[in-house]
Amino acid sequence: MRVKVHYLGFIRKLINQSEDEFELEEGASLSDLLNQISGIYGRAFQKEVYEPGLKDVKMGFVVTVNGVLMGQLHGVDTQLNNGDNIILMSLMSGG
Repeated sequence: MRVKVHYLGFIRKLINQSEDEFELEEGASLSDLLNQISGIYGRAFQKEVYEPGLKDVKMGFVVTVNGVLMGQLHGVDTQLNNGDNIILMSLMSGG
């Protein structure tokens, strides 16, 4: 199955990439995808955004699957489907 990942804000600048498409096995989870992204973008991504084996992204970052926050789904255990759109972004703050 194929999924599309969009990178926004700090993550986009960190990896110098705005989007990717990934081919995953049927039944793959969000953690499988995040592990693959971590492998591609290496230590900087792992240090700032997601470290393989963790049950959440690092503080200050969110992930949506088809517009729904992963925390409202099954977190990193959320099962992905063909055609899903995933967004990785940093949280905004301000006053």
